[in-house]
Amino acid sequence: MARILLLGSGELGKEFVIAAQRLGQYVIAVDNYPNAPAMQVAQESEVINMLNGDALDKVVEKHKPDFIVPEIEAIRTERFYDYEAQGIKVIPSAKAANFTMNRKAIRDLAATQLGLKTAPFAYADSHEALVSAAQSIGFPCVIKPLMSSSGKGQSTAHKMEDLQKAWTYAQEGARGDAAEVIIEGFINFDYEITLLTVTQNNGRTLFCPPIGHRQEDGDYRESWQPAPMNQDVLQEAQEMAAKVTQALGGPGIWGVEFFIAGHQVYFSELSPRPHDTGMVTLAKTQNLNEFELHLRAILGLPIGDICLRAPGASSVILATNNGTHPLYEGIDTITVLPYADLRIFGKPTTRFNRRMGVILVSPDPEVPGQSALELTATAKTLANQVKVKSKAE
Repeated sequence: MARILLLGSGELGKEFVIAAQRLGQYVIAVDNYPNAPAMQVAQESEVINMLNGDALDKVVEKHKPDFIVPEIEAIRTERFYDYEAQGIKVIPSAKAANFTMNRKAIRDLAATQLGLKTAPFAYADSHEALVSAAQSIGFPCVIKPLMSSSGKGQSTAHKMEDLQKAWTYAQEGARGDAAEVIIEGFINFDYEITLLTVTQNNGRTLFCPPIGHRQEDGDYRESWQPAPMNQDVLQEAQEMAAKVTQALGGPGIWGVEFFIAGHQVYFSELSPRPHDTGMVTLAKTQNLNEFELHLRAILGLPIGDICLRAPGASSVILATNNGTHPLYEGIDTITVLPYADLRIFGKPTTRFNRRMGVILVSPDPEVPGQSALELTATAKTLANQVKVKSKAE
């Protein structure tokens, strides 16, 4: 039995803990608030500010984990190098966790060192620098904090007058203490995909069937698998994903995001852990879901081929107000359907557009030949039938 210290205890962490429990592992779930989703299923939990390096050191020393598994960005990741020196395995590696928690580090690696095709980009550490960079790149452009998650702080500027609001929003949505932002030129892409990529210590790199997704305000709303795409384009994306994950090193699953414009493939972002769009794999679209794959890679268990079983789709359930003690109406309209399922994440509080659950849709046995895109429309319709009610704060 391995001792796993999970840093970040949201909905992705919760599914990871469930996968770990099924293989007899011991998990300590950590987050900055009590009763976070993963804490509800882990053996132990800790509440700390993970940006406080001293607090992080104390938790590591207390629990003496075999593995440290980050699930969020807001962590003092430079401490990971010390933990590795102590013999603790950081997933996927201290280098990977440190680089990918910061958009500047990963973009410089991908574009400058590895030569991967990306959108034009620049950095700015002040509003004045943002104006200069936007003038150089052109409009529209996308402004993002260097550290953030779930689209927080991300916005699109269509004209010069939008930049002040974009700068302020990026500062409000940033995680950590970095005030710098990245400015990206807007790519007129046809679609975007997440390519879940599995790296192993003693095995070849594996790829899940591509996942298509739709984002709104920088946060995913629906995802579907497989995403229909040209096989030559998919192969190029796989080669790019293999190149960047190999450069970072370490075992686990990676969510590698790409923009596809015709036959052009653009690297966008990378997460060294299960990806939110990958929750569609909970619809049993493939033989192992993304959380099971992540765990097996971490433990060094050999993984065979990843096989597509059936198309599937997911759509998130969103809160509409700020509150506590959430209740869910309309669940019975989902559970009665043989082709639909849902996950309620168990978050103790709500806020506007916070993800509180997800609808999962598989093919209806009475409707042969359904595509992943058709299933997505069904998932979206069903998600709108579940209402989150909470007490106003």
